[in-house]
Order: sequence, then structure tokens, then C-alpha cells
Amino acid sequence: MKFSYSQTVADFDAANSVILPLNADLTLTESLQKADKLLAGAISAAISSEDLNGKVKNQHLFLNSGAGPQRILVVGTGASDKLNAKQYRQLQASAWGAIKANAGAKVVNELCLAQSDQLSAQDQVRLTLETLTKSEYRFEQFKSKQEASDEAECDMQISAPDSAAQFAQSLATAEAMDICRDLGNLPGNICTPTYLAEQAITMAGKADKVSVEILDEDEMAILGMHCLLSVGNGSVEPSKLIVLKYQGTDKDSAPHVLVGKGITFDTGGISLKPGGAMDEMKYDMCGAASVLATMQAVIDMDLDLNVVAIVASAENMPAGNATKPGDIVTTMSGQTVEILNTDAEGRLVLCDALTYAERFKPASVVDVATLTGACIIALGHHTTAVLSNDDDFAQDLVKAGQEAFDATWQLPIGEEYQEQLQSNFADLANIGGRPAGTITAACFLARFAESFKWAHLDIAGTAWTSGKAKGATGRCVPLLVQHLVNQL
Repeated sequence: MKFSYSQTVADFDAANSVILPLNADLTLTESLQKADKLLAGAISAAISSEDLNGKVKNQHLFLNSGAGPQRILVVGTGASDKLNAKQYRQLQASAWGAIKANAGAKVVNELCLAQSDQLSAQDQVRLTLETLTKSEYRFEQFKSKQEASDEAECDMQISAPDSAAQFAQSLATAEAMDICRDLGNLPGNICTPTYLAEQAITMAGKADKVSVEILDEDEMAILGMHCLLSVGNGSVEPSKLIVLKYQGTDKDSAPHVLVGKGITFDTGGISLKPGGAMDEMKYDMCGAASVLATMQAVIDMDLDLNVVAIVASAENMPAGNATKPGDIVTTMSGQTVEILNTDAEGRLVLCDALTYAERFKPASVVDVATLTGACIIALGHHTTAVLSNDDDFAQDLVKAGQEAFDATWQLPIGEEYQEQLQSNFADLANIGGRPAGTITAACFLARFAESFKWAHLDIAGTAWTSGKAKGATGRCVPLLVQHLVNQL
């Protein structure tokens, strides 16, 4: 499916199919009046017979044998004071499901004109593109026999007034979410640190404003990144530090830095994880996937700001030379860490990446990581945790999440939690016990972010889904894109 934009209403003469909203007050909009005329009053008749009542989940497909679109789908959107984002996503998915098999080459979608006190036309454009892109997403490249598609290739015209800029941002975001899903869904034998580095090189090669640098293990050792390197000790896959630099404005303008955790498979190392659902630990690089995908969205939108993406990537495996519980390593910052649990490895790669970020004199730094199972206990699978050394910055990210319909919640990061990270033998331990696990993990990272404005996003509960619908979600790409757009 390809998407296009039009701010002209009732412009569907050349369409094969059209999707139109009907509010609960049953008012016929300009588009509905036009469609009713094409159908010789069939819409009015359906309203009179109460086959169409304007309520949510009430929809009716009209077949037109005359001029104009062959299929006209009228979708009830409910009362304007009730229609929210969740309902709207469901309406778009249901509407597309009702016509996609025979939609034709061109579809005009006017559901973005639904009357809602909670959702602007721009909000609806965003939700439409993300919902329809997700509904068409497939990850079948490793199946020997792929399922036949039941829909034709079509151009989906999104009609909404004064929403051209939002359409461009939303399309870039939706496509970036698919990139994030693809990277996350790849198996660990394909998506290695080297593979992620190759993807970054390919991305930079296609964009004039982007440069890339890949640090190998020898180069990281020279810089003193022994904490990051310790995570990959037991793996045959070499660790990588991937750096993408996008220059969208004056080179002297301080960049906004995104740091992604890229553990391409996490067994837990010597602190081995239980076997159940361990396959899902291929998703432990979803922070990296989010950051790389966001960088592609930045390129596609040609944003007028400087952005640096840093991916700290390793594979955490047990072996004779793997890091052991109790080992002490020195970070790039010079601080020493006692590794009490090798399954708390995300913070070990991120701390060196954060120290590396200092050299860019950043305007802000956001790290993204599937960091703690404790975050799932605290916030479930709906909300991403935000922790920061700057409350105003944290609230800026919460606001960006609200604007992007990518839910977040700020957790505290007080100095009192730092006591849990005390070590008898090193500057700090890499775990702080069971209480406040998400907070103490962020407190660990805060030790390496004291020289800049920093926030940590824990996406452990939101990066992927399990069960029958198992797969990467593409979050928190919408939040990150909106955060960067808000800097303009």
C-alpha cells in the first residue's frame, strides 16, 4: 500500500473505493451528501431504517454501479465527545479489513474527518498511517511458503485539511516503525552486532547528510570501554560501537544524541536465564532498532537539526572466557564496576556509550533500552518508563509521548536510591537488589551522564508482544521522532 495526501474534501470521483465517517448525530457531511447522491439516496435510506446509526462499530458497505467509486464504506464514529485514540485505531483497522480484498487501485480515506473532541485532524492522520501500516505489516522472509496476499496494491489517499506537514511526519514515522519491527524480529543468528553495523553503513550510504563510524573491539579497548567489551567476552560475535551522525544544520549546533542498547541476543551469560521464552531475548536489541529507525525517519523528513545515534552492540553468551559474577571492570569514564549479575548487562554497554556521547557536547541525550524486567512489573506492557537527571526534560519527553500516542510515565531517580549500588570492592555494583529495579538501573546510568541533560527510556514492556501475536512493536519510534521534531 502506498499513501498520498489531499486536503481537498469530497474528492473521490476517480477512486475505486472511499471510506467516509458518520457521526452519531447522523449529520450528512459534504462527502456523505455527494456519496448519497451517487447512490440514489441509499445512505439516507439506511439511516432511516437504522441500518446506519452512526455508532462506533456500525458500518455499511454500499456498492455503486454508476459513476464514481464502486465501493463506498460508511463508518460510524460515535459521539464526538467519546471518540478516543483507541477507538479510532480500531475503526481504521476494521474499515480497511472490510474493503481491502476488493479495494481497487485507489482508495480515498476520509476517516480523518471524524468529529472528535479529543482528536484533531492531525492526530487522526498520525493514527491512520500508523494503524494501516501496522495492519499490512508482515514478517515472512524466512518462511519457505509465504501466505498469498488477499489485497491488491493500492494508493491510499488520506484526506484531511491543513495536515500536510503532519502527513509527512506520520508517514516517515510509520515506515520507521516497520524498520524497527524488521530489525527486532530478525533471529539472533542473522541480526548480530556486525549486521547492525552493516545496516548503519547502508543507511549512511544512501543519505548525503549522514556519516557513519564503526568502532571495533580493538578501538573500543584503546578508548577504555572495558565495561561494554566485558559483555561480549563469551561470544564469537565481535562487539561493535555504531555511530551515525546526521548534520541537518550548522555543524557548530549542539546535536541531540540517541543511544540504543543493542544486545542482539541475551542468554544472561554466566547468570543464565531460564529456558522458557528465551527465544524472545532476540528482542534485547530493540533499543538499538528504535534508534536506527528513528535516524531513518530524521533522514526522510530532512530535519533542520543535528542528530547523533550511538548503538552499543554485543551478544551476551556463556563460555569459558565469559565475564563471571564478581568480576570487576573499568569503564571508559574510569569508574570501576563490580559485575554481580551478568544478566544485568544492558547498563554495562550503555554506560560506556554514554561516556562516549560526551565528546559531542550534546544538547540532550536519550538512551533507549529493554533494560529491566522490573519495568514490566511496574508499568506492564502499555507504558514506557522515563527517568532523567532533569525533571523538565523528562516532562518534555512525556509530552512528546502524549502527542505521539506513545505512552510514557516518569519514575523518580533520587540520590537515595544510589545507596543500593554500593560495592565493597569497586566504585559501584551493576545491580541494586530487588527493590526499585528499574530506578536503580537508571541510577547506575546516571553516574555516566552527569555532564549533560539526559533521560533513560526503559522499553522492556513495550518493545515487543508475546503469545500468538508475538513480534516487535516499533515503539518507541513515535516518541523519539516527536521529541526531535519538538526541538525545531
